[in-house]
Amino acid sequence: MTFDLQKIVRPKIYNLKPYRCARDDFTEGILLDANENAWGPTQSDLSDSSLNRYPDPHQIEFKTALANYRNKSSTFKNYNHLPNLTADNICLGVGSDESIDAIIRATCAPGKEKILVMPPTYSMYSVCANINDVEVVECPLIVDDNSFQIDQVKATEMLRNDPLVKLAFITSPGNPTGARIEIDRIEYLLQNWDNGLVVVDEAYIDFCGGSTALLVTKYPNLVTLQTLSKSFGLAGIRLGMTFANTDLARILNAMKAPYNISTITAEHGLKAVQDHNLELMEANVKKLNEEKTRLLKALTAMDYVDDQYVGGLDANFILIRINKGDNELAKKIYLSLATKSGVVIRFRGTELGCQGCLRVTVGTEKENDVLIQKFKETVDELTK
Repeated sequence: MTFDLQKIVRPKIYNLKPYRCARDDFTEGILLDANENAWGPTQSDLSDSSLNRYPDPHQIEFKTALANYRNKSSTFKNYNHLPNLTADNICLGVGSDESIDAIIRATCAPGKEKILVMPPTYSMYSVCANINDVEVVECPLIVDDNSFQIDQVKATEMLRNDPLVKLAFITSPGNPTGARIEIDRIEYLLQNWDNGLVVVDEAYIDFCGGSTALLVTKYPNLVTLQTLSKSFGLAGIRLGMTFANTDLARILNAMKAPYNISTITAEHGLKAVQDHNLELMEANVKKLNEEKTRLLKALTAMDYVDDQYVGGLDANFILIRINKGDNELAKKIYLSLATKSGVVIRFRGTELGCQGCLRVTVGTEKENDVLIQKFKETVDELTK
């Protein structure tokens, strides 16, 4: 197989020249190039800040620190020979949602081309596709054995038989399934389909390890999406990262708005990838995973909750099934918990393979104690 990026990316996007300004060349001195307000912010409490200046459009320091961390944290021992990731492999977005939208706009001609999704999965792939007038085709996950893995053979066949499909989205670990997709299945797709890009969305990857980010230096048809929202606990700053081969990363960086990452977001993002804060993130992940085990044990021991969890345990949530798939009871539990107890979880019973399922995010120890107590009281009340 011969992968040709120029055949995948839309021609006008492939040849797009990035926005340039004087700040690309000069960042110090008397800055009178960008029509900023040199008098500073109007808020008195911000008078000593730099928020009157546009943010750094490139964020090289953050990208370099993140690339170094992913290089060190790679768990694929068979790929030690691969080139390291660098800042040139990364494009930043306002959360992963901007990254998803960008990769669709880069590759799919509106009203003509398609993406492939693998339900149950994250709904924003379809939302972004619909906004861009791009058709969505589906290849369901394997649900009968509770593995929620991709059917890589069927997916490859579908992709080969439809040249209009330009992107295949894989969520790993899955949402709402919580199951990390086996790397061999992802590599099968990468090795057997070269008419588009395989996009692996790894929002929850730090809770289980095994990121595919480093593999973008091996597979030019791989894109890996990550975020600081989950394991880093920074959902409020809206910072997503796209890992890709350097040619594709260059194109995505040319597409983005010049200053899409705010100064405040950049400051918090850079702090997050310093060594001591990376260690803190890993420690928090370890504690959360311990709480996940405790929470799962308590909930699945209750009456009307199946003793087998659904999907995997690779994210910061669990998926439990109520009374062998009782959607009515599951929805009543969800609504009663929220309205009477002030505990909000997520009803997922309408998703493929998730009938009667509730998705429960792992909270703090105190929050989990309250959830366990209120969950039991709610089930007892609804089933008496």
